[in-house]
Amino acid sequence: MTQTKKFDFRIVQDKQVWAAEIARRMTARKTIVSKRKTGFATEAEATVWGEKELKSFLEKLMLRNERKAKQ
Repeated sequence: MTQTKKFDFRIVQDKQVWAAEIARRMTARKTIVSKRKTGFATEAEATVWGEKELKSFLEKLMLRNERKAKQ
């Protein structure tokens, strides 16, 4: 059994624009997009946004989980 990340980001090109997505592994075969932003001119811009948003997304998720655990 392999260990993979629960959350990750991916970069997708749609015609002339790039999109960044924060994806969650629901099962071994199914992936759900939690957050998406399109309209980037370059792949580098999309990558920077994806890394930054993934970090803040995971921080918010941890805080929410801590609050729910206290209840």
